[in-house]
Amino acid sequence: MFTVLFVIGGATGWWTPADNEQAIGEVSRWCERVSGGLLREPSNTLGNLAFIVSGLAMFVVLARDETTGRPRFNQLIGNQPAALLYAAATLFLGPGSMVMHGSHTFFGAWIDNVSMVAYITVPWLLNVKQMADWGGRTFFSVYTVVVFGYALGYWFMGPELGIGLNLFGVSIGLWAISEVLHRFWSTPMRMLSGLVGFVVAFVFGITPVDMLETPGEFWWVVLFWLPGLLAGAPPAARRRHFPWFWAGVASFFAAYAIWLTGTDTHPLCNPDSWIQAHAIWHMLTAFATWCFFSFLRTERPRSLSEIPDKADSSPIG
Repeated sequence: MFTVLFVIGGATGWWTPADNEQAIGEVSRWCERVSGGLLREPSNTLGNLAFIVSGLAMFVVLARDETTGRPRFNQLIGNQPAALLYAAATLFLGPGSMVMHGSHTFFGAWIDNVSMVAYITVPWLLNVKQMADWGGRTFFSVYTVVVFGYALGYWFMGPELGIGLNLFGVSIGLWAISEVLHRFWSTPMRMLSGLVGFVVAFVFGITPVDMLETPGEFWWVVLFWLPGLLAGAPPAARRRHFPWFWAGVASFFAAYAIWLTGTDTHPLCNPDSWIQAHAIWHMLTAFATWCFFSFLRTERPRSLSEIPDKADSSPIG
């Protein structure tokens, strides 16, 4: 259905392009020359197929869990709501970004950003769910409010929701903070956990000096203490961070380094090449989603956390 609608949109010339997009024949913001065909940025659009492959592979693994009767040690095994949500959110990244790079419309930019927020909020809310002792209904209610609230806010007030909040970027910090809390939970760590967010911000080029100079612009740092505020108890399970978590982190930061080169102003930009840095960013981040999926599946109740599970060491386990 998506493919049919996508081809129809391209065949009819899409719609009015967004104000910040370039005309056909010019170089796009993401380096690739804008095409007048079905896809405004062919390589950058097709690179998103990696997310679809990753998401479908997750569904295959989850289905195999059911057919083999794999014990449900955690929420990412088998036909469970959180597992299906993670796989669906990964899959959604592909069409979301494809519409953005393929159409150059405001709707494309909107659905692209919604898909990113729909994915990035899953892992950190799963962490908070365990430490806040939320039930499944509370988790999905909070998730729905965050994603649909963001979608409405972006549509009517812009990508920063009219309050200077980059929810996707902040959520990367919240994921790191909640992951540290999940691994090293303690009362002192709850109070100090927000400092992890400053480390993440620094990695992405935002220094404490920047924050002090313009505190109104960086008001959202107060959200760094949200996981610690909600994490009232240690999680009842543990995860193995090696190799999948660190493979995901390495893949993401390699992708980010390449993403920095994939702009129209970078010296390495070659707008007429089929090999585009932004397309590689899509493929590497798609691999990162798979790595984090495999990592989350290593979770075991603390009484079982030291029991080796050979299935977790395989690419399909």
